Amino acid sequence: MRLVICPGIHDPKLTDRFLERLSEVWEAENPRQNSQTVSHVKIFPAHKHPPFSALDIFHFLCSQELAGESLVFVSFSAGVAGAIGAAWMWQQLGGQVGAFFALDGWGVPLGGNFPIHRISHDRFTHWSSAILGSGGDSFYADPPVAHLDLWRSPQTTKGWHVSQTAGGIETVTPTTAAAFLVHLLKHYGVQSVV
Repeated sequence: MRLVICPGIHDPKLTDRFLERLSEVWEAENPRQNSQTVSHVKIFPAHKHPPFSALDIFHFLCSQELAGESLVFVSFSAGVAGAIGAAWMWQQLGGQVGAFFALDGWGVPLGGNFPIHRISHDRFTHWSSAILGSGGDSFYADPPVAHLDLWRSPQTTKGWHVSQTAGGIETVTPTTAAAFLVHLLKHYGVQSVV
């Protein structure tokens, strides 16, 4: 399982910080993990190519020797638009998509025959984005945080893990954006976030 990070239009240092914060949460839950783990993360260079371009992301994936690997996409902001298209293309050419995470992909329709999860910086974004495809379990920040703070500091972004029971009843559980994401990444078989 390979983790693919698709940032938005922002300073690349924010993506580095995002991965550092996720790694801290990951390590806190797995203190015995070997630090010599081979990297399973590919980061799309959004500072060199438009993150909203599905074709550019797809070409990047094809250049990374990922044939035969199942990919889990974690995308942010404008990167959500490009990543969902790249995920569809990856599947159309026989690749596997293990899951798709959209962090603040407001206004981006999400659909596919793979698990999709939305993570939003506030309840309004969560609710209004769900109209365009809510996917599975989701998260929204409460209290709201700034758009970039969701990417910069997911470990301090408190909010609600929203899930549906088998009977269609919605349940909410308090958590952080980072803990929500780490929990589901492990569920889908991602081995590391570094």
